[in-house]
Amino acid sequence: MKCPYCAFVTALPKDPDRRVDEQDYEDRIRWLASIRSGSTKTTVEGLSEVRCDGCGANVAFHGTLTSTDCAFCGAPVQRDKVHDATDRVPVDGVFPFQVEQSRAKQVLREWVASRWFAPGEFTRRGVDGRFAGVYVPYWTFDAFTVNRYTGERGEHYYVTRRVGNNTVTERRTRWYPAAGTFDLPFDDVLVVAAKNLPTELLDKLEPWPLKKCAPFDPQLMAGFLAQTYDVELPDGFRDAKGRMDAGIDAETRRQIGGDDQRVHSLQSVYDAITYKHLLLPVWLLSYKYGDTTYRVVVNAVTGEVQGTRPWSAWKITGFVLLCLAVLGAIVLLANK
Repeated sequence: MKCPYCAFVTALPKDPDRRVDEQDYEDRIRWLASIRSGSTKTTVEGLSEVRCDGCGANVAFHGTLTSTDCAFCGAPVQRDKVHDATDRVPVDGVFPFQVEQSRAKQVLREWVASRWFAPGEFTRRGVDGRFAGVYVPYWTFDAFTVNRYTGERGEHYYVTRRVGNNTVTERRTRWYPAAGTFDLPFDDVLVVAAKNLPTELLDKLEPWPLKKCAPFDPQLMAGFLAQTYDVELPDGFRDAKGRMDAGIDAETRRQIGGDDQRVHSLQSVYDAITYKHLLLPVWLLSYKYGDTTYRVVVNAVTGEVQGTRPWSAWKITGFVLLCLAVLGAIVLLANK
């Protein structure tokens, strides 16, 4: 672990007996229900939070607060608003930063240079702004599903018939009944557990090498802030289940087979549901081009870059005109 300010290096804490274990989802839901009923009270040991007045994020830190700016929006963080973190689902694992800020800036320059149809000035000048290294909260879910379906398998065939003086080939489909049962397990379905972050960009940072996550230790957060989750565990599972349902639908169609499929009924039973609460490292950057603000995120483990960027209307128009000219030339040559 290397300090980004003084370059001091220290070994990461290692305990061969500690692992990032899966947690029972139903047990945790019952625990949360008991807290909300007032029958249980808990404080996460050593964890403090401060609420940002700018974006409303609850920022978590251990020990001394190391920054007076919110890493998510840049607004000042008021130290006098520090409070204990209570009634929170504990963090199970954290992935320490692997990509240093200098490397993040380099991959950002490469990303800017590779953008098609970007304004020339944007490509030349690059992105101006300050990176903020943050730990983003995630839920990750496992589940074992048993699925029963009925439907139809469609197989295409072709017939040729005369229409006036022309011969026309038509595609038709024969339908056959299909039914069956299959098991489908899911492992580490990720859900961003923060509402105020660019989820559509963070989702594109996958895949993460989650098997290499370390068990949570406060020392791993040294020098960085982390947002605490504001997507509750049941809401996180609902989002994950939507992705699992899409996977079940795709597997159902694969099981039915053929060239086309009709699904008449699909019943799924979810069992052995587990979760983990993880903190994953991301470099965040906001920058302005013209009057518009854009955002960039960098996976601080793999170096993957995702972001929003300006577009050049002139370049897009020129490309479309060029394509039309080439298409016109091809048609002209074909008619000669």
